[in-house]
Amino acid sequence: MTMIINKTALTTQDVAARFNELAQQEKWSEIQDELFADNVRSIDPPNSPYFGYAEGKALVRKKGEEWVKKIQGVHGTSTTQPVVGGNHFAVGRSFDITTEGFGRIKIEEIMLYEVKDGQIVVEQFFY
Repeated sequence: MTMIINKTALTTQDVAARFNELAQQEKWSEIQDELFADNVRSIDPPNSPYFGYAEGKALVRKKGEEWVKKIQGVHGTSTTQPVVGGNHFAVGRSFDITTEGFGRIKIEEIMLYEVKDGQIVVEQFFY
């Protein structure tokens, strides 16, 4: 006997809710593992002194890991509740950190995510 399981993709609201649950716990690797599509794209602002563009789950993960390696001290972080519109959601993120190469920096950013078939396919940062 064969069982057919009807697997429905998560809605953008579902993805945003799970993202928020993990973000409030600072579980960014888990967000990538659980919610990112294999072909995810990560886009920083043009001329960013920090990072640029990465495509594919492994390269986006590496981009994040390279950033974390530079952090020498965390003085404060926060992430707002998500705002959902269509197949996108956005959160505000602020952090005050000391990093190798940049010293102490404070960043206020908007993080915009695009969801397709229940997974995040694009993350874009505005700061």
